Amino acid sequence: MKKIFSLVAVLALSSGVLVGETETFGFQGEKIGKLKPRLAKDIVGSSWTIGCEVLDRELAVFANYKDYLPSLGIKRIRLQGGWARCEKEKGKYDFSWIDEPVDFARKNGMTVLLETSYGNPIYEGAGGWDLGAGFPKSEEGLKAWDNWVEAMAKHFKGRVTDWAMWNEPDLRKGNNSPDAVAAFNIRSAKILKKHMPDCRLHGLSLAGSSPERLEEFIKPMGEDVKLFDTFIYHGYVPNPDLSYETDAARKAVIAKYAPHAKLRQGENGTASEFLATLALRYIPWSELSQAKYDLRRALGDLCHDVESGLFCIVDINYAPPTFEVPFCNRKGYLRLNSKNDIIQVKRAYYAIQNMVSVFNSDLTRIPEKKVSITDPSIALFEYQTRKGEPLFVFWEKGRMICKRREGGTRVEYDAVIDTESGRPSDSLTTREVIFEWGGRLLKDPVWVDLITGWVYEIPSENQIQHADGITFVRIPVYDSPCFVTERAALDLL
Repeated sequence: MKKIFSLVAVLALSSGVLVGETETFGFQGEKIGKLKPRLAKDIVGSSWTIGCEVLDRELAVFANYKDYLPSLGIKRIRLQGGWARCEKEKGKYDFSWIDEPVDFARKNGMTVLLETSYGNPIYEGAGGWDLGAGFPKSEEGLKAWDNWVEAMAKHFKGRVTDWAMWNEPDLRKGNNSPDAVAAFNIRSAKILKKHMPDCRLHGLSLAGSSPERLEEFIKPMGEDVKLFDTFIYHGYVPNPDLSYETDAARKAVIAKYAPHAKLRQGENGTASEFLATLALRYIPWSELSQAKYDLRRALGDLCHDVESGLFCIVDINYAPPTFEVPFCNRKGYLRLNSKNDIIQVKRAYYAIQNMVSVFNSDLTRIPEKKVSITDPSIALFEYQTRKGEPLFVFWEKGRMICKRREGGTRVEYDAVIDTESGRPSDSLTTREVIFEWGGRLLKDPVWVDLITGWVYEIPSENQIQHADGITFVRIPVYDSPCFVTERAALDLL
Protein backbone atom coordinates (compact mmCIF):
# COMPACT_ATOMS: atom_id res chain seq x y z
CA MET A 1 0.00 0.00 0.00
CA LYS A 2 1.32 3.45 -0.84
CA LYS A 3 2.23 5.25 2.36
CA ILE A 4 0.57 8.65 1.80
CA PHE A 5 -1.79 10.63 3.97
CA SER A 6 -3.74 13.46 2.38
CA LEU A 7 -6.52 15.82 3.34
CA VAL A 8 -8.87 17.79 1.14
CA ALA A 9 -11.15 20.24 2.88
CA VAL A 10 -13.54 22.90 1.69
CA LEU A 11 -14.55 25.59 4.15
CA ALA A 12 -18.23 26.48 4.21
CA LEU A 13 -18.37 30.27 4.07
CA SER A 14 -21.01 30.76 6.70
CA SER A 15 -21.67 27.50 8.51
CA GLY A 16 -18.53 27.52 10.66
CA VAL A 17 -17.68 23.90 9.84
CA LEU A 18 -15.37 22.06 7.50
CA VAL A 19 -17.20 19.96 4.95
CA GLY A 20 -16.27 17.63 2.13
CA GLU A 21 -13.23 16.19 3.91
CA THR A 22 -11.61 13.01 2.65
CA GLU A 23 -8.60 11.11 4.01
CA THR A 24 -6.29 8.34 2.86
CA PHE A 25 -3.93 6.80 5.39
CA GLY A 26 -0.76 4.77 5.01
CA PHE A 27 -2.02 2.99 8.13
CA GLN A 28 -5.57 1.91 8.73
CA GLY A 29 -6.39 4.39 11.48
CA GLU A 30 -10.07 4.89 12.12
CA LYS A 31 -11.45 8.40 12.47
CA ILE A 32 -12.94 8.44 15.95
CA GLY A 33 -14.02 12.04 16.47
CA LYS A 34 -13.10 15.69 16.43
CA LEU A 35 -11.59 18.00 19.04
CA LYS A 36 -14.21 19.77 21.09
CA PRO A 37 -13.76 23.56 21.19
CA ARG A 38 -13.62 25.22 24.61
CA LEU A 39 -14.85 28.62 25.68
CA ALA A 40 -12.31 31.02 27.09
CA LYS A 41 -14.06 31.03 30.46
CA ASP A 42 -13.64 27.24 30.69
CA ILE A 43 -9.85 27.40 30.24
CA VAL A 44 -7.77 28.29 33.29
CA GLY A 45 -4.89 29.86 31.39
CA SER A 46 -2.97 29.91 28.12
CA SER A 47 0.10 31.53 26.55
CA TRP A 48 -1.50 33.66 23.83
CA THR A 49 -3.04 37.06 23.22
CA ILE A 50 -5.41 37.63 20.27
CA GLY A 51 -5.20 40.95 18.48
CA CYS A 52 -8.24 43.25 18.61
CA GLU A 53 -6.30 46.30 17.48
CA VAL A 54 -7.13 49.46 15.48
CA LEU A 55 -10.35 50.27 17.33
CA ASP A 56 -8.49 53.42 18.37
CA ARG A 57 -8.47 54.57 14.73
CA GLU A 58 -12.02 53.30 14.11
CA LEU A 59 -10.77 50.86 11.47
CA ALA A 60 -12.77 47.98 12.95
CA VAL A 61 -16.11 47.57 14.73
CA PHE A 62 -15.87 45.54 17.93
CA ALA A 63 -19.59 44.72 18.00
CA ASN A 64 -19.28 43.01 14.62
CA TYR A 65 -16.81 40.37 15.79
CA LYS A 66 -16.97 40.21 19.59
CA ASP A 67 -19.10 37.06 19.72
CA TYR A 68 -16.33 35.10 17.96
CA LEU A 69 -13.84 35.78 20.76
CA PRO A 70 -15.13 33.57 23.63
CA SER A 71 -15.46 30.49 21.41
CA LEU A 72 -11.90 30.92 20.10
CA GLY A 73 -10.70 30.05 23.59
CA ILE A 74 -7.80 32.51 23.88
CA LYS A 75 -7.66 34.11 27.32
CA ARG A 76 -6.34 37.61 26.55
CA ILE A 77 -7.13 40.30 23.98
CA ARG A 78 -4.81 43.09 22.84
CA LEU A 79 -6.17 46.63 22.53
CA GLN A 80 -4.62 49.98 21.65
CA GLY A 81 -5.50 52.87 23.94
CA GLY A 82 -5.95 55.54 21.29
CA TRP A 83 -5.33 58.89 22.92
CA ALA A 84 -6.67 60.74 19.86
CA ARG A 85 -9.99 58.93 20.11
CA CYS A 86 -10.20 59.27 23.89
CA GLU A 87 -9.55 63.02 23.93
CA LYS A 88 -11.09 64.79 20.96
CA GLU A 89 -11.61 67.94 23.01
CA LYS A 90 -8.85 69.13 25.31
CA GLY A 91 -9.33 67.94 28.88
CA LYS A 92 -12.37 65.76 28.16
CA TYR A 93 -11.89 61.98 28.01
CA ASP A 94 -14.25 59.42 26.53
CA PHE A 95 -13.25 55.84 27.40
CA SER A 96 -16.59 54.27 26.52
CA TRP A 97 -15.30 52.76 23.28
CA ILE A 98 -12.55 50.93 25.22
CA ASP A 99 -14.89 50.05 28.06
CA GLU A 100 -16.93 47.97 25.62
CA PRO A 101 -14.20 45.41 24.76
CA VAL A 102 -12.66 45.52 28.25
CA ASP A 103 -15.95 44.74 29.96
CA PHE A 104 -16.89 42.13 27.34
CA ALA A 105 -13.57 40.37 27.84
CA ARG A 106 -13.88 40.29 31.62
CA LYS A 107 -17.45 39.01 31.41
CA ASN A 108 -16.36 36.15 29.16
CA GLY A 109 -13.33 34.92 31.07
CA MET A 110 -10.66 36.94 29.25
CA THR A 111 -8.17 39.58 30.34
CA VAL A 112 -6.82 42.60 28.43
CA LEU A 113 -3.41 43.77 27.29
CA LEU A 114 -3.87 47.53 26.82
CA GLU A 115 -1.33 49.48 24.80
CA THR A 116 -0.48 53.15 25.36
CA SER A 117 -0.36 54.52 21.81
CA TYR A 118 -0.56 56.74 19.78
CA GLY A 119 -0.29 60.57 19.91
CA ASN A 120 -2.89 63.34 19.63
CA PRO A 121 -2.83 66.14 17.00
CA ILE A 122 -5.15 68.42 18.99
CA TYR A 123 -2.05 69.39 20.99
CA GLU A 124 0.90 71.10 19.35
CA GLY A 125 3.83 68.67 19.28
CA ALA A 126 1.87 65.78 20.79
CA GLY A 127 2.91 63.17 18.23
CA GLY A 128 1.08 61.37 15.46
CA TRP A 129 -2.12 59.36 15.88
CA ASP A 130 -1.28 56.44 13.56
CA LEU A 131 1.17 53.55 13.14
CA GLY A 132 4.78 54.68 12.80
CA ALA A 133 4.09 58.06 14.40
CA GLY A 134 6.58 60.16 16.32
CA PHE A 135 6.34 60.69 20.08
CA PRO A 136 5.00 63.79 21.81
CA LYS A 137 7.94 66.18 22.15
CA SER A 138 6.65 69.62 23.11
CA GLU A 139 6.14 70.65 26.74
CA GLU A 140 2.41 70.94 26.15
CA GLY A 141 2.25 67.62 24.32
CA LEU A 142 4.20 65.72 26.99
CA LYS A 143 2.10 67.17 29.82
CA ALA A 144 -1.11 66.23 27.97
CA TRP A 145 0.28 62.72 27.37
CA ASP A 146 1.03 62.32 31.08
CA ASN A 147 -2.50 63.43 31.94
CA TRP A 148 -4.02 60.91 29.51
CA VAL A 149 -1.94 57.98 30.78
CA GLU A 150 -2.86 58.92 34.34
CA ALA A 151 -6.55 59.11 33.40
CA MET A 152 -6.28 55.68 31.76
CA ALA A 153 -4.64 54.21 34.85
CA LYS A 154 -7.34 55.57 37.16
CA HIS A 155 -10.18 54.55 34.85
CA PHE A 156 -9.04 50.96 34.26
CA LYS A 157 -7.49 50.23 37.67
CA GLY A 158 -8.83 46.89 38.85
CA ARG A 159 -9.98 45.94 35.34
CA VAL A 160 -6.74 45.93 33.32
CA THR A 161 -3.55 44.45 34.76
CA ASP A 162 -1.36 44.13 31.64
CA TRP A 163 -0.10 47.27 29.89
CA ALA A 164 2.15 47.57 26.83
CA MET A 165 4.04 50.61 25.62
CA TRP A 166 3.81 52.57 22.34
CA ASN A 167 3.43 50.19 19.40
CA GLU A 168 6.41 49.74 17.01
CA PRO A 169 8.24 52.95 18.00
CA ASP A 170 11.28 51.85 15.96
CA LEU A 171 9.59 52.28 12.57
CA ARG A 172 11.53 54.77 10.46
CA LYS A 173 8.51 56.94 9.85
CA GLY A 174 8.40 57.97 13.50
CA ASN A 175 12.09 58.93 13.70
CA ASN A 176 12.26 57.89 17.35
CA SER A 177 15.81 57.26 18.57
CA PRO A 178 16.62 54.35 20.94
CA ASP A 179 17.27 56.80 23.76
CA ALA A 180 13.93 58.52 23.12
CA VAL A 181 12.07 55.19 23.03
CA ALA A 182 13.65 54.09 26.31
CA ALA A 183 12.86 57.39 28.00
CA PHE A 184 9.28 57.47 26.74
CA ASN A 185 8.68 53.86 27.88
CA ILE A 186 9.97 54.74 31.33
CA ARG A 187 7.89 57.94 31.48
CA SER A 188 4.66 56.03 30.79
CA ALA A 189 5.57 53.07 32.98
CA LYS A 190 6.17 55.23 36.06
CA ILE A 191 2.74 56.83 35.74
CA LEU A 192 1.06 53.43 35.43
CA LYS A 193 3.00 52.00 38.39
CA LYS A 194 2.14 55.02 40.54
CA HIS A 195 -1.56 54.22 40.31
CA MET A 196 -1.33 50.44 39.84
CA PRO A 197 1.74 49.12 41.70
CA ASP A 198 0.83 45.51 40.90
CA CYS A 199 0.27 45.97 37.16
CA ARG A 200 2.38 44.02 34.65
CA LEU A 201 4.28 46.20 32.20
CA HIS A 202 5.51 45.09 28.77
CA GLY A 203 8.23 47.25 27.27
CA LEU A 204 9.40 48.37 23.83
CA SER A 205 6.95 46.59 21.44
CA LEU A 206 9.59 46.73 18.71
CA ALA A 207 8.77 46.01 15.07
CA GLY A 208 12.31 44.71 14.63
CA SER A 209 13.46 41.37 16.00
CA SER A 210 17.25 41.19 15.88
CA PRO A 211 19.11 40.77 19.20
CA GLU A 212 21.29 43.76 18.30
CA ARG A 213 18.22 45.94 17.83
CA LEU A 214 16.75 44.78 21.13
CA GLU A 215 19.97 45.65 22.97
CA GLU A 216 20.14 49.06 21.30
CA PHE A 217 16.75 49.99 22.77
CA ILE A 218 16.93 48.27 26.16
CA LYS A 219 20.41 49.40 27.21
CA PRO A 220 19.50 53.11 27.69
CA MET A 221 16.86 52.16 30.30
CA GLY A 222 19.49 51.66 32.99
CA GLU A 223 18.05 50.80 36.41
CA ASP A 224 14.53 51.67 35.25
CA VAL A 225 14.54 48.44 33.26
CA LYS A 226 13.21 46.90 36.49
CA LEU A 227 9.82 48.49 35.78
CA PHE A 228 9.09 45.97 33.04
CA ASP A 229 8.03 42.34 33.32
CA THR A 230 8.58 41.47 29.65
CA PHE A 231 10.07 43.03 26.54
CA ILE A 232 8.14 42.72 23.29
CA TYR A 233 9.36 42.17 19.75
CA HIS A 234 7.37 41.41 16.59
CA GLY A 235 9.50 40.26 13.66
CA TYR A 236 7.69 38.60 10.72
CA VAL A 237 9.52 35.89 8.72
CA PRO A 238 8.11 33.71 5.88
CA ASN A 239 9.10 30.49 7.63
CA PRO A 240 7.91 30.85 11.24
CA ASP A 241 10.49 28.32 12.47
CA LEU A 242 13.30 30.69 11.49
CA SER A 243 12.20 32.89 14.38
CA TYR A 244 13.88 30.61 16.89
CA GLU A 245 17.37 30.71 15.40
CA THR A 246 17.96 33.97 17.29
CA ASP A 247 15.66 33.39 20.27
CA ALA A 248 18.57 32.39 22.50
CA ALA A 249 20.42 35.58 21.58
CA ARG A 250 17.34 37.72 22.29
CA LYS A 251 16.88 36.03 25.65
CA ALA A 252 20.58 36.58 26.40
CA VAL A 253 20.15 40.34 25.87
CA ILE A 254 17.28 40.42 28.34
CA ALA A 255 19.22 38.27 30.82
CA LYS A 256 22.12 40.74 30.59
CA TYR A 257 20.11 43.92 31.21
CA ALA A 258 16.91 42.70 32.89
CA PRO A 259 17.40 39.21 34.39
CA HIS A 260 14.03 39.44 36.12
CA ALA A 261 12.15 39.92 32.80
CA LYS A 262 11.14 37.62 29.96
CA LEU A 263 10.98 37.81 26.18
CA ARG A 264 7.53 38.27 24.67
CA GLN A 265 6.43 38.01 21.03
CA GLY A 266 3.78 40.68 20.70
CA GLU A 267 2.34 40.37 17.21
CA ASN A 268 2.61 37.79 14.45
CA GLY A 269 0.60 36.02 11.80
CA THR A 270 0.14 36.06 8.06
CA ALA A 271 -2.52 36.77 5.47
CA SER A 272 -5.01 34.48 3.78
CA GLU A 273 -4.12 35.85 0.33
CA PHE A 274 -1.48 37.85 -1.55
CA LEU A 275 -0.65 41.26 -0.09
CA ALA A 276 1.08 44.08 -1.93
CA THR A 277 2.13 45.88 1.26
CA LEU A 278 2.77 45.33 4.98
CA ALA A 279 4.51 42.37 6.62
CA LEU A 280 5.01 39.16 4.60
CA ARG A 281 3.93 40.81 1.35
CA TYR A 282 4.52 39.51 -2.19
CA ILE A 283 3.86 35.89 -1.13
CA PRO A 284 0.90 33.91 -2.51
CA TRP A 285 -0.68 33.07 0.83
CA SER A 286 -3.96 31.14 1.05
CA GLU A 287 -6.38 30.26 3.82
CA LEU A 288 -4.59 26.94 4.26
CA SER A 289 -1.05 28.34 4.39
CA GLN A 290 -2.26 31.07 6.76
CA ALA A 291 -3.69 28.46 9.13
CA LYS A 292 -0.46 26.45 9.00
CA TYR A 293 1.69 29.53 9.56
CA ASP A 294 -0.30 30.76 12.55
CA LEU A 295 -0.34 27.31 14.16
CA ARG A 296 3.41 26.90 13.74
CA ARG A 297 4.18 30.36 15.09
CA ALA A 298 1.83 30.00 18.06
CA LEU A 299 3.06 26.53 19.00
CA GLY A 300 6.67 27.40 18.24
CA ASP A 301 6.49 30.27 20.70
CA LEU A 302 4.79 28.08 23.29
CA CYS A 303 7.37 25.31 22.92
CA HIS A 304 10.19 27.86 23.31
CA ASP A 305 8.60 29.29 26.47
CA VAL A 306 7.68 32.66 24.95
CA GLU A 307 4.30 34.32 25.53
CA SER A 308 2.99 35.52 22.21
CA GLY A 309 0.43 37.53 20.31
CA LEU A 310 -1.64 36.32 17.35
CA PHE A 311 -2.45 38.96 14.73
CA CYS A 312 -5.37 39.20 14.43
CA ILE A 313 -9.04 38.31 15.00
CA VAL A 314 -10.43 40.21 12.00
CA ASP A 315 -9.27 41.68 8.68
CA ILE A 316 -8.47 45.39 8.79
CA ASN A 317 -9.82 47.85 6.25
CA TYR A 318 -7.24 50.62 6.23
CA ALA A 319 -8.27 54.01 4.90
CA PRO A 320 -6.40 57.18 3.98
CA PRO A 321 -4.22 58.73 5.29
CA THR A 322 -2.78 55.47 6.65
CA PHE A 323 -2.64 54.37 3.01
CA GLU A 324 -3.10 56.57 -0.03
CA VAL A 325 -5.87 54.28 -1.25
CA PRO A 326 -8.13 51.98 0.81
CA PHE A 327 -6.43 48.67 1.55
CA CYS A 328 -7.50 45.51 3.39
CA ASN A 329 -4.97 43.65 5.51
CA ARG A 330 -6.15 40.02 5.25
CA LYS A 331 -4.28 38.72 8.32
CA GLY A 332 -7.53 38.28 10.22
CA TYR A 333 -9.25 35.02 11.15
CA LEU A 334 -12.56 36.56 10.08
CA ARG A 335 -13.04 37.89 6.54
CA LEU A 336 -14.58 41.33 6.11
CA ASN A 337 -16.21 43.11 3.23
CA SER A 338 -15.65 46.82 2.57
CA LYS A 339 -18.40 47.71 5.08
CA ASN A 340 -16.69 45.79 7.93
CA ASP A 341 -19.34 43.08 7.86
CA ILE A 342 -18.06 39.57 8.62
CA ILE A 343 -18.69 37.38 5.59
CA GLN A 344 -16.58 34.32 6.39
CA VAL A 345 -14.83 32.44 9.16
CA LYS A 346 -11.41 31.44 7.84
CA ARG A 347 -9.60 28.14 8.36
CA ALA A 348 -7.10 29.80 10.72
CA TYR A 349 -9.90 30.50 13.21
CA TYR A 350 -10.81 26.83 13.49
CA ALA A 351 -7.16 25.75 13.55
CA ILE A 352 -6.35 28.10 16.46
CA GLN A 353 -9.56 27.05 18.19
CA ASN A 354 -8.43 23.42 17.94
CA MET A 355 -4.98 24.29 19.26
CA VAL A 356 -6.20 26.28 22.28
CA SER A 357 -8.64 23.53 23.29
CA VAL A 358 -5.65 21.26 24.01
CA PHE A 359 -2.56 23.46 24.46
CA ASN A 360 -3.39 25.43 27.55
CA SER A 361 -2.49 25.37 31.24
CA ASP A 362 -3.69 21.76 31.43
CA LEU A 363 -0.39 20.75 29.74
CA THR A 364 3.17 20.92 31.02
CA ARG A 365 6.13 20.91 28.65
CA ILE A 366 8.87 18.37 29.43
CA PRO A 367 12.20 20.19 28.80
CA GLU A 368 14.25 17.01 29.26
CA LYS A 369 12.11 15.16 26.78
CA LYS A 370 12.26 11.40 26.35
CA VAL A 371 10.95 11.57 22.79
CA SER A 372 13.39 11.84 19.90
CA ILE A 373 13.61 11.66 16.12
CA THR A 374 16.62 11.29 13.84
CA ASP A 375 15.12 13.57 11.17
CA PRO A 376 16.28 17.13 12.01
CA SER A 377 13.69 18.66 9.68
CA ILE A 378 10.98 17.79 12.20
CA ALA A 379 10.18 20.05 15.15
CA LEU A 380 9.26 17.72 18.02
CA PHE A 381 8.24 18.59 21.59
CA GLU A 382 6.94 16.59 24.53
CA TYR A 383 4.19 17.55 26.96
CA GLN A 384 2.33 15.90 29.81
CA THR A 385 -1.33 16.27 30.74
CA ARG A 386 -2.55 16.82 34.28
CA LYS A 387 -3.42 13.13 34.42
CA GLY A 388 0.10 12.19 33.41
CA GLU A 389 -0.56 11.17 29.80
CA PRO A 390 2.21 12.01 27.31
CA LEU A 391 1.59 14.27 24.33
CA PHE A 392 4.02 14.71 21.42
CA VAL A 393 3.51 17.64 19.02
CA PHE A 394 5.46 17.84 15.76
CA TRP A 395 5.62 19.39 12.29
CA GLU A 396 7.96 19.66 9.34
CA LYS A 397 9.95 22.90 9.44
CA GLY A 398 11.83 22.59 6.13
CA ARG A 399 13.02 20.07 3.53
CA MET A 400 16.16 18.00 3.94
CA ILE A 401 18.77 18.66 1.28
CA CYS A 402 22.32 17.48 0.57
CA LYS A 403 24.88 20.27 0.77
CA ARG A 404 28.38 19.88 -0.59
CA ARG A 405 31.08 20.28 2.02
CA GLU A 406 33.95 22.47 0.91
CA GLY A 407 37.58 21.37 1.37
CA GLY A 408 39.12 17.95 1.89
CA THR A 409 40.56 15.52 -0.61
CA ARG A 410 37.25 14.04 -1.64
CA VAL A 411 33.74 15.27 -2.32
CA GLU A 412 31.54 14.98 0.77
CA TYR A 413 27.97 16.03 1.51
CA ASP A 414 26.02 16.89 4.63
CA ALA A 415 22.29 16.47 5.14
CA VAL A 416 20.94 19.86 6.23
CA ILE A 417 17.56 21.50 6.64
CA ASP A 418 16.59 23.93 3.93
CA THR A 419 14.61 26.18 6.27
CA GLU A 420 13.96 28.67 3.49
CA SER A 421 11.76 25.98 1.92
CA GLY A 422 9.79 25.69 5.12
CA ARG A 423 7.26 28.39 4.35
CA PRO A 424 3.86 26.73 4.81
CA SER A 425 2.58 25.29 1.57
CA ASP A 426 -0.84 24.63 0.09
CA SER A 427 -0.20 20.89 0.10
CA LEU A 428 -2.04 18.56 2.46
CA THR A 429 0.05 15.50 1.68
CA THR A 430 2.06 13.97 4.50
CA ARG A 431 5.01 11.65 4.71
CA GLU A 432 5.77 9.06 7.38
CA VAL A 433 8.26 9.35 10.19
CA ILE A 434 9.55 7.19 13.02
CA PHE A 435 10.21 8.51 16.48
CA GLU A 436 11.36 6.97 19.75
CA TRP A 437 10.02 7.46 23.24
CA GLY A 438 11.67 6.19 26.39
CA GLY A 439 8.37 5.51 28.12
CA ARG A 440 5.59 3.00 28.40
CA LEU A 441 3.25 1.64 25.76
CA LEU A 442 0.32 3.97 25.12
CA LYS A 443 -2.96 2.25 25.91
CA ASP A 444 -5.13 3.91 23.29
CA PRO A 445 -2.93 6.18 21.11
CA VAL A 446 -4.38 8.70 18.69
CA TRP A 447 -3.02 11.00 15.97
CA VAL A 448 -4.58 14.48 15.75
CA ASP A 449 -4.44 17.03 12.92
CA LEU A 450 -4.84 20.58 14.25
CA ILE A 451 -5.92 22.08 10.91
CA THR A 452 -9.13 20.04 10.88
CA GLY A 453 -9.33 18.87 14.48
CA TRP A 454 -9.95 15.28 13.35
CA VAL A 455 -8.73 12.52 15.68
CA TYR A 456 -7.63 9.08 14.43
CA GLU A 457 -6.66 5.92 16.25
CA ILE A 458 -3.10 4.69 15.79
CA PRO A 459 -3.10 0.97 14.88
CA SER A 460 -1.42 -1.30 17.41
CA GLU A 461 1.22 -2.40 14.88
CA ASN A 462 2.46 1.21 14.63
CA GLN A 463 3.60 1.18 18.26
CA ILE A 464 6.48 -1.22 18.95
CA GLN A 465 7.59 -1.93 22.50
CA HIS A 466 11.20 -2.86 23.27
CA ALA A 467 13.76 -2.72 26.10
CA ASP A 468 14.48 1.00 25.63
CA GLY A 469 10.87 2.12 25.39
CA ILE A 470 8.57 2.61 22.40
CA THR A 471 9.11 3.10 18.68
CA PHE A 472 6.28 4.80 16.81
CA VAL A 473 6.33 3.91 13.11
CA ARG A 474 4.42 5.16 10.05
CA ILE A 475 3.30 8.36 11.80
CA PRO A 476 2.02 11.02 9.37
CA VAL A 477 3.77 14.40 9.39
CA TYR A 478 3.57 17.50 7.18
CA ASP A 479 4.27 21.21 7.43
CA SER A 480 1.48 21.80 9.93
CA PRO A 481 1.33 20.77 13.60
CA CYS A 482 -0.06 17.36 14.54
CA PHE A 483 0.21 15.47 17.80
CA VAL A 484 0.07 12.00 19.34
CA THR A 485 -1.43 11.32 22.75
CA GLU A 486 -3.80 9.04 24.65
CA ARG A 487 -7.40 9.17 23.57
CA ALA A 488 -8.45 9.66 27.22
CA ALA A 489 -6.59 13.01 27.25
CA LEU A 490 -9.02 14.58 24.77
CA ASP A 491 -12.58 15.86 24.81
CA LEU A 492 -14.17 14.89 21.50
CA LEU A 493 -17.31 15.83 19.66
